[in-house]
Amino acid sequence: MDVSTWRVPALEKVVFGRPAAQAVAREVAARNHSRVLVLTSGSVTGTPLVAGIVEALGERSVGVYSAIPAQAPAAAVLAAADHARAVGADVIVAVGGGSVIDAAKVVVICLGEGVTDAAGLEPFRGFAAAAEPSRRPPDEASWTRLVAVPTTLAAAEFTWWGGVLDPELGKKAPFAHPLAIPLAIVLDPAAALTAPLALFTSTGMKAVDHSVERMCAPRLDPLTEAHATQSLRMLARGLPLVAADPGDPAARHDCQVGMALGMIGPATGAQVGACHAIGHAMGAHAGVPHGITSCVLLPAVLRWNRGVDTGRQELISAAMGRPGVDAAEVVHDLVAVLELPTRLSDIGLARADLPLIAEKTLGDMALGGNPRHVDTADDVMEILESAW
Repeated sequence: MDVSTWRVPALEKVVFGRPAAQAVAREVAARNHSRVLVLTSGSVTGTPLVAGIVEALGERSVGVYSAIPAQAPAAAVLAAADHARAVGADVIVAVGGGSVIDAAKVVVICLGEGVTDAAGLEPFRGFAAAAEPSRRPPDEASWTRLVAVPTTLAAAEFTWWGGVLDPELGKKAPFAHPLAIPLAIVLDPAAALTAPLALFTSTGMKAVDHSVERMCAPRLDPLTEAHATQSLRMLARGLPLVAADPGDPAARHDCQVGMALGMIGPATGAQVGACHAIGHAMGAHAGVPHGITSCVLLPAVLRWNRGVDTGRQELISAAMGRPGVDAAEVVHDLVAVLELPTRLSDIGLARADLPLIAEKTLGDMALGGNPRHVDTADDVMEILESAW
């Protein structure tokens, strides 16, 4: 008999297909918020997407804060929280990719817990502080919460933790709280047009990575398996359609739904694995976007795990429309169809950096979800050499 727990986090609503400006204005008005801060990045701030949201908010808007760089460095997150306090924001609207949404979630923690410096964040490092994401604190009503409008398929909006870069350590660390997860998520295909094609499709491979690694996880439960299977069906079909016709809203919508389906895993306890762990280290060490790390690492991780996954890789191949084909080959071929990098040697990474990345991977919590135990840096190096 399988023993599992399905947790229901503090996410109240996911809106599919509605124009982002309309949906955000509706959510804000329904909760009587009057001081809305839009948090975004420099690359998104000047787009019609952000302008439309601000216009729809009208007098409720207290401006746009766009100083969130890639990888969400801790100093930038703390500065954003200071700005939110200064303008008296009573809700944050995060518009952008994974770094922006991760930053916004940690801003929410800073505002709710009175954090003003890096030391104040330490009690929320890791997942112990939010091990029960379904448990609401007694002061929940006083918190400044988050509405997320993602432009990519990174899926950061579906978790209650945010990854923040510590430049001194060269590592990203998660900071968690049950109320860091958005109140509402708006998945608008038109918003996704803001992202360059390669960014959208590479984060689509990160979404594939979420479902693949959870399908292989030691603690896979029936709910996660059902959602991950349908997620892979939709992503394997939708991503090539987007690559062939970037303006196709139906294909982008299918990819957004597929991405969302793959994110039931955190609530059921199904973890991601070595691909995510190495990707975290590689992103922090060399600035490689997580979508690209999924492209170049996931086939190698599947090869390394082959034989200990109790037939799960066959289920992955079938879900992606290629039953009987090796899962690593299926994933590699999808990356190639999307014209994204397929090897570590394609992304400008120095081979001399691999041992340091391997060392930095050890201790990453995602390794606990890998079906084959990763004991040493040599184990990580085997994967990296296979991916080279």
